[in-house]
Amino acid sequence: MVFVPDLRGFAPTSVIRLMKYQEQNCHESLAYMEWLTRVSHALTLIPLRCLFLETFKSFLDEYPDLVDDSSQSDNLLFYQNKLRCRPDRKLIDEIHEDWLGDYATLEYKHGFIQWLFPIREHGMNYQSQSLQVHEAEAMKAEPEVLKRVITSYKLMLDFYGMQLLSEESGLVGRSSPPRNFGNRYRNLVRSSHNYLRISRILKCLSEMGLEHFNSGFLLHVLNEQSENNELNTPGIRSSMDRWWASCVRNEKERKAIRGLLQKVRDEEGHTFTRSEYEKYSAGQFSEA
Repeated sequence: MVFVPDLRGFAPTSVIRLMKYQEQNCHESLAYMEWLTRVSHALTLIPLRCLFLETFKSFLDEYPDLVDDSSQSDNLLFYQNKLRCRPDRKLIDEIHEDWLGDYATLEYKHGFIQWLFPIREHGMNYQSQSLQVHEAEAMKAEPEVLKRVITSYKLMLDFYGMQLLSEESGLVGRSSPPRNFGNRYRNLVRSSHNYLRISRILKCLSEMGLEHFNSGFLLHVLNEQSENNELNTPGIRSSMDRWWASCVRNEKERKAIRGLLQKVRDEEGHTFTRSEYEKYSAGQFSEA
């Protein structure tokens, strides 16, 4: 059983120690992920939230304080299909083939996400490695590697009840039959540990030069919330408005997305339609 403390009044360093203890003792358990989600929800109550805000600032600034370690190349080797991830001992091509549509595996295993979507920050899987600058540059330069990154994104979109309709524009839509998007949406609503995963996915796509996928994902969710009242829970809206919308390094694009978010949230009766979303993705959108 995972102990879930009341985090109010805890010093940030104490919470970090608790997180590390839970990680070491409960890493593969769903209870650990539920606990971690409780921690993230409590960040509004404690100074630790400032550390997470600082992390997003570092992301936007491309981590100026981090030094590349040329001796570390696990992420590159994994995406070249030369190294098995840990702890699952799978090659990237095996994950893509074996786990597509295997929603139980994708829901209850928690060590793979750091391998599929490496970022410059350390994750909760101590057997994974943070992304190094030289790795990111090499990965972006290899078409086969980028193809695998896009396949990883498609794998997780399918898990969330979505599909990538255009690699060029990043346009996203609901999963098509025989997939049941409604079941997957309901899982996303109730399994809030996926909100942390989505932040990682979006950051990784930015690192890989695929940031146009981020706006495609964000505005698909916004359209579903606004026009169809899907994925429209306080938890998803909070994660989207505070965290996911910050995972866009292009300042002009980030401000445009935030403007659309604010318009939907603040103007009663305003609907961000599917037609507007498709025009935005095609570069034809005007707020006027």
